[in-house]
Amino acid sequence: MSISISVLRELVQALPHLRPQIYFKSSLTALSHAMEDQVLAGSDFPLVIATFQRERFYRQEAHRYRRIAGLTPQVYVMATPETEFKNASMDYETVAFDGKDPLSQEWNLVVLGRQYSTCLVCIERQDLAENSEMSSQVPMDQARPFEGIWTSDRLICGQVARLLLERIEHYRPELETKIREAYQSYSIPQAIEKKRKTTRKSPRTQTQSVPADCSSVNDPFAHRLVTYLQAGQHKLLRVYRSLAIQEWKERLVNSITAAIRQSLDPHEVLQIATRQLGEAMKAQRCLIYRCKSTDRTVVVQHEYLEPCSETPEVSPARSLRGETWPLQDNPLFQKVLRQQQHIYMREVADVDDLSAEGRKTLENLTRLWEIGGWLMVPILYQGQLLGMVELHQCASSDRIWQEDELSLVDAIATQLAAALIQAETYANLEDLNQQLEALERTRSNLIAITGHELRTPLSTIQVCLESLSQEPDMPVEMRQVMLETAQGDAERLRKLVQDFLTLSHLESGRVDWNPESLQLEECIDLAISGIRTRHAESLPTIEREMSADLPLVRADGEWLVELLTKLLDNACKFTSSEGRVTIRAQQNGDRMLEVTVADTGRGIEPNRLEAVFDRFYQEEGSLRRTVGGTGLGLAIGKQIVTGWGGKIWADSAGKDRGSQFHFTIPLAETDVAPVESKRRSRVISG
Repeated sequence: MSISISVLRELVQALPHLRPQIYFKSSLTALSHAMEDQVLAGSDFPLVIATFQRERFYRQEAHRYRRIAGLTPQVYVMATPETEFKNASMDYETVAFDGKDPLSQEWNLVVLGRQYSTCLVCIERQDLAENSEMSSQVPMDQARPFEGIWTSDRLICGQVARLLLERIEHYRPELETKIREAYQSYSIPQAIEKKRKTTRKSPRTQTQSVPADCSSVNDPFAHRLVTYLQAGQHKLLRVYRSLAIQEWKERLVNSITAAIRQSLDPHEVLQIATRQLGEAMKAQRCLIYRCKSTDRTVVVQHEYLEPCSETPEVSPARSLRGETWPLQDNPLFQKVLRQQQHIYMREVADVDDLSAEGRKTLENLTRLWEIGGWLMVPILYQGQLLGMVELHQCASSDRIWQEDELSLVDAIATQLAAALIQAETYANLEDLNQQLEALERTRSNLIAITGHELRTPLSTIQVCLESLSQEPDMPVEMRQVMLETAQGDAERLRKLVQDFLTLSHLESGRVDWNPESLQLEECIDLAISGIRTRHAESLPTIEREMSADLPLVRADGEWLVELLTKLLDNACKFTSSEGRVTIRAQQNGDRMLEVTVADTGRGIEPNRLEAVFDRFYQEEGSLRRTVGGTGLGLAIGKQIVTGWGGKIWADSAGKDRGSQFHFTIPLAETDVAPVESKRRSRVISG
């Protein structure tokens, strides 16, 4: 005897006219209890055979079988052992079968009396449970589906009893004598051939073969009861399915919301949401990108692609990462903008109100990127478009998203909008905090510089004037020294006030620029002359290295000279008289000229290369400086370069290794022919 086949399958092979139906566990429990109660209420000494999938299921019913065993000697209980269940002869016979036996998936109960019979033969359908779209969300033991037969036909009940007794004899051969007694006492057929012959009888003959006093368990009332149980179970399943879908949606939205809100970086938020949503919706491709209603295109950065399928005929989706994705020319995107709600396109023909050109564009996109189903959901905040969620199904996919899934994506898009606004708000607060910190540093520097740059020259001027007024007989030479000292410090004050006014004027945006075509060399000459006038002594060597055929530049001459003066003044200030300052110029692209002022002075620490252009920045600290200055020169220079659309930056190899300041200046539209083509170098000594 083979034990690789289930009892139900053997029964159907022997009696092909039988048609199994689906039962739920709750219905089988009610039927089993009714059959057991009939035994307990009668006095017919029936044969009772029950199989349990696991020992723990048997433990729940053991007390009932102890009572049944007190009424009849022919009671057999079969189960897969887990702890203490084993082959034994006590109040009734227990039979432990192998866990690989199909009995471990079955639910069988036979009651075969001399005057009545009934049987229940079922096998669990795990495939139905897995495809119920609910089993993974809400575990429902009472809704486990079984396929089988419940009947009071004595021929069928006898056949089931024979199949089960053969199993019992296989596992417990020592019960052969007792089993033979059961065959004789309850007229159980010995051979399968008899049953097959019986199945060839006409339906009328089969009906007549059932004893008239057959069990009343199969009467109309019982059928009505089972139908009621099954209908109630179906209703319960629908309710549970609805609750499960709702719970799944809420859990998914909460998990994605929690994931995206763990970060305040918009790029990380979109990347997490793209992966989570793509996996949840089982999409072949998921895109989430930032965009505005006026954008013509967007470069795709955040994408989820479904992993390669094991099915060879289903090809993976192509990646869109790094591609330029059309927006203004995409009619589906434009329709989403107008309606401000999601659009789910299963095929291009589903989209109405399309022009011939728009339909052709959409067809080209779907064909190029193999899009079968296309869901586009806007990310909106107070009616303003922040971005878009796109889910793509490949042309080879036959999956269709349901309304519950579409509403889920809408909910996630709403959460994304809140997360993006939150991230932007945090970023704005960070910017504001940095600006406040910069203002606080500016205020501190302003107080320190004002105290140093204003108080010191004022004190000197006051001392000189008091000395001149109180000592009329002061020698002429001393009087001249006093006057020159007061005049120098007055000039220092004037320069400080001038720098304040210049920076304020530039930052206000009220500067009237007067651009003209200029020769850079002339502006450099003017700036060097001004430097030589102010630094008559201790001026480092200034070298000018540039080609004679440099093109003309277009800038405001006055401001260009001011910029060069500030950069040269800064270089000379931090370079000793033995050092060197070099001015270079070269073309930077087709529209800009790059000018470099390099020195061999103190240099700049790498982490301060950007800070040197801040207002009131002091490289040595405002109270420990060995050189004077307001800390406004480079800030003024940055504003000048920004005014004509150029860039300014600093380079340095480190402390005491010199520094280089670069800026770009627009080229004039018409270049003047060069006078000479050879490279030259002029040296101006201090």
